[in-house]
Amino acid sequence: MRRRPLLTSFELLISCGLLQAAPAFAQQPALPDALARDIIVTGRGLDPALGEAVYDALTIGRERLSGSASHRLEDVLRDVPGFQNFRRSDARSANPTSQGATVRALGGNASSRALLILDGVPQTDPFGGWIYWPAYDPRRLAAARVVRGGGSGAAGPGALAGTIELTSVGLADVEGLTGSLAYGSRDSLDAHMLAAARLGSGHALLSASFARGDGFAPVAAGQRGPVDHAAPYRQANVGLRAVAPVSGDVELQAGGLWFSDERERGTAFSDIFVTGADASLRLVGRGRWRWSALAYAQLRDYSNSFASVNAARSVVTQASDQYSVPSTGAGARVELRPPLPHGIEVRLGADWRRNSGETRERFNFVAGVGTRGRIAGGRTETLGGFAEAAWTRGAWTISGGARIDRWRISNGFLDESLLATGAVLTALAYPDRRGSEPTARAGLAWQATEAVTLRSAAYLGWRLPTLNELYRPFRVGADVTVANAALDPERLEGIEAGAEFTPSPGARIDVTLFANRLEDAIGNVTLVNGPGTFPGIGFVPAGGTGSQRRNLDAVEAHGIEVDARLSF
Repeated sequence: MRRRPLLTSFELLISCGLLQAAPAFAQQPALPDALARDIIVTGRGLDPALGEAVYDALTIGRERLSGSASHRLEDVLRDVPGFQNFRRSDARSANPTSQGATVRALGGNASSRALLILDGVPQTDPFGGWIYWPAYDPRRLAAARVVRGGGSGAAGPGALAGTIELTSVGLADVEGLTGSLAYGSRDSLDAHMLAAARLGSGHALLSASFARGDGFAPVAAGQRGPVDHAAPYRQANVGLRAVAPVSGDVELQAGGLWFSDERERGTAFSDIFVTGADASLRLVGRGRWRWSALAYAQLRDYSNSFASVNAARSVVTQASDQYSVPSTGAGARVELRPPLPHGIEVRLGADWRRNSGETRERFNFVAGVGTRGRIAGGRTETLGGFAEAAWTRGAWTISGGARIDRWRISNGFLDESLLATGAVLTALAYPDRRGSEPTARAGLAWQATEAVTLRSAAYLGWRLPTLNELYRPFRVGADVTVANAALDPERLEGIEAGAEFTPSPGARIDVTLFANRLEDAIGNVTLVNGPGTFPGIGFVPAGGTGSQRRNLDAVEAHGIEVDARLSF
C-alpha cells in the first residue's frame, strides 16, 4: 500500500540568535605574542584515518541530513546503495525489534549486521541488537559516514557488513537557536529545536524533537477487518552536548541522550513502548601525538504486546505480553596515532564493551489472561585491541590493519513458571562460553588521473550473537521459534573493487563490485510441523511450524553498487 505524506498542511520555521552574556572578570594583562593562542574546540573525534581512502565510503553531509522531508534518519540512509532495515516500514509503524540495519545484501536478521556509532558510541540495543531510529533526529547531525565492507577494526567489533558513523553538530554547523513546527494530515505534528551557545572557550548544544500522528492502517484495504485501525505513534528525544578545552591541544566532550518511543501496530493488544538514555565522556588530543579516550553507559527498556487475529480479522486476542526488557550497555575505547613522517599513519588502540539484559513476559493467554511467566537473559562481553597502518605516496595509498577480540557469554538463564501457583516449569542455567575472533582488512587505491581513482580491498568481520538470539523463545501465530544458547558468532569474508569518477567538483560516480561470504549466519530453521508436542519446542498447533535459531552454513552475496551525485 502506498503511503501518503504525513505533513501536508503548513510548516513554520523559527530562527533567532542567542544573546551571550560575558562574565565580569578583572581585566587581565595581554599575553605576549608567543603565548597568545586561540583555543579551538570542535566537538568531533579524530579526523578520518588516512587509510580510509581505499575503502568503499560515502558521506552524507549536513545539508541532506537537515533537509530530509520526513526528518527520519533511516530514510536519509536509504540514499546509500545497499542500506536496508530488516523490515521496509519506517520507525513510525514497524516493530522496533525488526529494525536491524545492514548493507551488502546481508539482511534477513532483526539484529544489525552493520555497526552504528554516534560520536564513537555503539548504538545497537544491548539486548537485541536492533536500532531505535527515532532517537536520532538527522537535524542535529553534522554528517553520517557509511563505510561498506567488514573488518573496521578501529570502530570496534560488530562491523560485520559495514560501519555507519554519526557525528553531532557543533558551532561550525549551527549557532543560536533554530526550530521548526509542522502540522499535517492524520493529526500529525513534528516539532524540533536546536540551540547552540559559546561557553567561554567551549560550547554547548541542546536539541529536542517531538513527533506524533494517528498513522495509517498497516493492512492493505482489501484485507482489513473490523479489528484493524490506524497505527498511531508518539516519539520524542532530547540530546545535550558540552565541549570544553582541557589544554591547548586537548578537549573534553560530554554527551547525553534520552528518547521515548510509543507505537501501536494497528490492532488492540499491539502496544509498544521504549525508553532509553545514554551518557558519554570523550577526551580528544590533537597535538603531535593524536589520541582519544572514550567511556560510555547506556540504559534501555521496552514493552511489547503481541496480538492474535483470526482469519476473518474479526476477533483479536492477546497472545503474549513482553512487559519489560531492561538492558544495559557499558564500554570504553582508546586510540593513539603517534607522530610519523608525512604520508604515513599508524593507529593503535583497544576497546571493551559489556551488554546485559533480560526479557520479562507473560504468555499462554487464556480468556485474556496470561497463565505462564518467563524471564530469560544473560551477559556478553568483548575486549579487543587493534592496529592499522596506512602509507600514501604520489598516486598510491595502501592500508592494512588487524584486531583480535576476546569474547565471553555468561550468566545465561531461562526460567518459566505458572503464574497462578508459581510452580516452576523450566529452570535452565546455561554454561558460560568464551573464545577469540580475528578481524582484518587491507586495501589499496590508485589515482589514475585527476578525475579517476581505482581501489580494491579485502576484509574479515564477525558479530557475536545477541542476548535475544541466545535466550528468548517466541511465538508468531501458530509458529514457534526457540532460542539457542549454543550459537556461534557470525563470520564474514569479503572482497571488493571499485572506481570513482569525479569529472567536476559537483559531480561524482562511484561503482563497486563486491563478493561476500557470511559463514555461521544466524537464522530461524524449521525443524517440525504441527500439530504435536515436540521435545525442546513444546506444543505446535495444526498449520504451525517449530523452529530454532541456528547457525547456517553460509550466505553468499555478490553484487554491484552504483552511487551517482550531481550538486549545483
